[in-house]
Order: sequence, then structure tokens, then C-alpha cells
Amino acid sequence: MPGRRNFLKSTASLLAAAILPHGEAATLEIPTTAPHGILLPPWQPAFLEIHHIDTGRGNSTFVIGPDGTTFLIDAGEAHSAEKTMSPACPDASRRAGEWIARYVRRQLLRIGNSDLDLMFLTHLHGDHVGEVAASSPQSSRGPYRLTGAADVADAIAVRELIDRGWPDYNYPAPPRDPTSLNYIALANSLAARGTKLHQATAGSLQQLALRHDPTHYPAFTARVLSVNGDVWTGSAENAKPHFPPIPALDPAAMPTENMCCASILLQYGAFRYYSGGDLTCDTDYGRFPWHDIESPVAQAAGPVDVAVANHHGYFDACGPAFVRALQPRVWIIPTWHISHPAINVLANLFSTDLYPGERSVFATGITPEALLTTDRFSSHLSSTDGHVVVRVSPQGRNFSVHVITARDESGTVLKTFGPFALGY
Repeated sequence: MPGRRNFLKSTASLLAAAILPHGEAATLEIPTTAPHGILLPPWQPAFLEIHHIDTGRGNSTFVIGPDGTTFLIDAGEAHSAEKTMSPACPDASRRAGEWIARYVRRQLLRIGNSDLDLMFLTHLHGDHVGEVAASSPQSSRGPYRLTGAADVADAIAVRELIDRGWPDYNYPAPPRDPTSLNYIALANSLAARGTKLHQATAGSLQQLALRHDPTHYPAFTARVLSVNGDVWTGSAENAKPHFPPIPALDPAAMPTENMCCASILLQYGAFRYYSGGDLTCDTDYGRFPWHDIESPVAQAAGPVDVAVANHHGYFDACGPAFVRALQPRVWIIPTWHISHPAINVLANLFSTDLYPGERSVFATGITPEALLTTDRFSSHLSSTDGHVVVRVSPQGRNFSVHVITARDESGTVLKTFGPFALGY
């Protein structure tokens, strides 16, 4: 008898195979300017921008700090069956990692930079670091194949890299899957080429600090909330373990890769932003209470203005305690699969029983099938595809949300929301 998680996964796969037709990706001509001239305002010092990139293949978020410090959170590339995923964006003519690199390069040009200051990778799953497939070509720069983060790092110089496992990647056990091993080969190659590598430290305010002019922007902080089950205590830079000691656990009770995610809290003046990768709350009907890692992390973060839904809004994440602790004005769901988001998750995000007041929910790429099966709530979404950009005014006085087309590289703004007041 399969467990609840495996049952739901297998059911989703069978449903996809039964109802979804095969489709061919359209080849798009890429314009160099927006057709109607509606673009993001130019970036200027003191603005904070957070770009949630829609490739239809995984998570990737690009951040421009108020001093021009740049960092990329994840660079995913999943290779699930095409009929189970959103269309590749802008199209299927390039790998997702290549599209991410092109997006990042365009944003770097906006601020007059060429290098990426920092890459922060939450965990080692393919939709966050790049899944290896038979089609993934060999890199000419090291013993790894090009996918996701590897494509970005081969195209753009990365000065620093932070992940959850450097240098030995042995917690909770040494990885053996091809995707993790390929990423580790990338990390070792980058270190040999001069990139500074660090393991994320729960509670740290230094690892994600501004790199260029921090003294002019003391209102900006970036904290590592959790990693490998260690969670910030709320005091100084201290953290405490949430998971029991690994040697005491049976195999079924071991923390998964998702539970070991690194999560962050950005703050700029009164503006607060949460992102937690694929943290989950499913305890297997109470058998393993420590498997709910997202709730203590959210409680450590406290209320925020913008929150990224954990695990793409999958059924095992974004539980009531998580939603109640964060209470954002804006939710962002990085969606790309027919199982994203689950209807129970949308019910939680929209629930005024969990917290009162208005909220807007944005998604980067929901499939038509997911929209249909969650119609009770998905009809209230503020967007269902496209890059979602959060733009915060100087000193974090307010913020706006811009939805940008992901169907081409024009940068055309489709919708703008806000400005939103802070301290919601």
C-alpha cells in the first residue's frame, strides 16, 4: 500500500497521461523592444527589485539590491513529461537555464553590471538547480552537463555561490542521483575557477549582505532563516535544530531534500519578503512531527508583505500554520506542473479565517488543467503566467507588483498592481 505522498504523486501522473494532449512548442520571434513601450521603470540606486522568472520548468528568482548587489535564488530546469508541464517560456528552442541566463543578463545590463554577485541555491532538486537529461550537453568548462544553474554559471561570471551542502554534501546522507552529482561537479569546478563557495548558515545576516555599498543602505537586511533543519531562533544570528539526530531515525523518518531547503527573509525598511524553496509541512498523519519544517520557519520569520508559496503550492506545503504566521499582502506561486497549485493550498492562501484582510495571489505558469481543477479559487488569481516582479521604493516605503510577458524577451509589462502600503 503506497504512502499518501506516493499515492498522490502517482494519481497526478496517471491523470496527466489520461487527459492531457501532446503539444508542440511554438517557435517565437523575439522582439528587441516592447510592442507598446510598456516596460519596467529604469532601475535606480535605492530601489529593490525581485524578479520571479517564468520558464515553465522550475524556480528561479533574480534580486537587485538597493546598492546594485545582484543574486540569483535557484535556476531550475525540470524534464518531466511535456504533457504534464506548462509551455516552455519563451519557447522550447533553448534550455531553461539558457533562458534564465538571458533574462539575468538583460537585468544586469539595466544596472550597468556584467557579473552576478551571488548565486543562492536552496536545495539540490532539478527544478531548482537543473535536472540532468539525455539531452543535456557536456560543458566545455568542467566535468558537468549543462542544465539550470550550470547554464547560468557558464554564461555569466558568478562571484560567490551559497548552497545547503558545500563542501561535502553529506547531510542527511551523501547524494547518489545524477542531478545532485552533476550540480556538485559544477560547484567544485566553480571553486577551482575562483568562485567563493559557502554552506548556508541558519540565522546569518552576513552571507546575503549587500556587496557594493551596504553602509548607504542600513535599512536592507537579508537573513538565512533555515537550512538542513536548523531554524533561526529570532535572537541575534542563533539557530537551533528542528530535526532529531539523523542516527536515531528510521529511513522513513529521515528528512527529505525538500525539508533541508535553505530559506530567506529579506527586509528593506518596513518591507519584508519570504522565500523558502520547497519546505513542506506533511507529517504523514502525525507520524513524524519534525517533517513540518515550514511552520517553525514561518513563525521565525513573522508577518511579511510578500511571500513565495513553498513547494510550488504542492499539496504537502503552505499549511494553515505557515499561512497564519506570514500573513502577506501578496503571495507568489512558482507554478509549472499540473499539480501546482493544489486546491487545498489555494484555499489556505485565500482564507480570511487564517488571517484577515485583502491579499493578491500571483502565479507564474499554471496549466489549463490546474486552473480548471482549482477553479473555485484560481478564478481569483491576479495572474496565471508571466514573470512576477516586485519593485520596492527607496527605503522600503511601499511596493508594486508587475507581471511581465514570458512569451518573448521584450520585457512588456502586462499588468501592474499597487503601490501597496507596508506593515500589512
